[in-house]
Amino acid sequence: MSTAERVSATDFSDNYVLQRSIFAYLEAAKIVSGNVLEIGTGSGYGVKYIAPVVSKFVTIDKFVCDVDFKAYPNVEFKQQTVPPFQGIADNSFDFVVTFQVIEHIVPDDLYVKEIARVLKPGGKLIVTTPNRHMSLSRNPWHIREYKPNELTVLLKKHFKSVVTNGVYGNDVVMEYYQKNKESVNRVMKYDVLNLQWILPRQILQVPYDYMNRRNRKKLLNSNNDLTAGIKSSDFFVKEVDDKSLDLFYIAEK
Repeated sequence: MSTAERVSATDFSDNYVLQRSIFAYLEAAKIVSGNVLEIGTGSGYGVKYIAPVVSKFVTIDKFVCDVDFKAYPNVEFKQQTVPPFQGIADNSFDFVVTFQVIEHIVPDDLYVKEIARVLKPGGKLIVTTPNRHMSLSRNPWHIREYKPNELTVLLKKHFKSVVTNGVYGNDVVMEYYQKNKESVNRVMKYDVLNLQWILPRQILQVPYDYMNRRNRKKLLNSNNDLTAGIKSSDFFVKEVDDKSLDLFYIAEK
C-alpha cells in the first residue's frame, strides 16, 4: 500500500515534502565520502545525489524501489528490516545517512547502537527526523517524534559528539506551512475528544493517509503556484531550535 509516508516525485501535491527530503540529500552530498551506508532507501530518489560523490554506497530498505541500480556501479541495495543490520561488519563505513526513518523504529536505542557499530572510529552519522514542536497533528505512522533535546540525549549515548542543526524554510516554505496548518486545524477542531492521541495508531493510519492526501491535493488546487513552486533551495540549515521543520544532526563516533 502506498501511504502518505512514501513521497511521490511526480505528484505535485507532494512537492513540499519531496523538496524538503531532497534538500537533506543535497546537504549530505556536501559532507559524505568514502564508504557510505543509507538506512531507508524509500523511493530511491536520493541515490543520484549520493552515489556520484562516494566510493561505495550501500542502501537498505525493507521494500524494493523502482531505481535501476545497474546504472550505479558503486551502489548496492540490500532488502532487510532493521535493526539489527544483517551482514554488515563492525567498523566498515565512513558515513551512515538515515533520513526520516528513526521515528518509525520501535527500538530506537538499538537502532542508534547498530549505526555506531558499523561506523569506523571517527565515522559520522547524518540523521534527519521531524521536529515534534512543528508537527501539526499526530502522525500514526510514527512510533514517536523527537524534541531537539530528546534526540541529542539518545545520540550521545553512543556517539562522542553531536552537532545539532535544524532544517528551516524561507518565506515561501513557511507560507505553505501556515496554509497547511490552517487546513489541518480546521479538521482537528472536530476531534473534540482528542481521539488522535487516544486511539491506537494502527487504527488511525488509513484515515490519516486519506485526510493527509486529500489535504495536500486541496492545497495544490487552491495554491498551485505556491505548492508546485517550492524548491530544495528554499530550505536551509542552521543551529536547531523549536522552530526547525526537521532535526538535522551529525554525530561522530
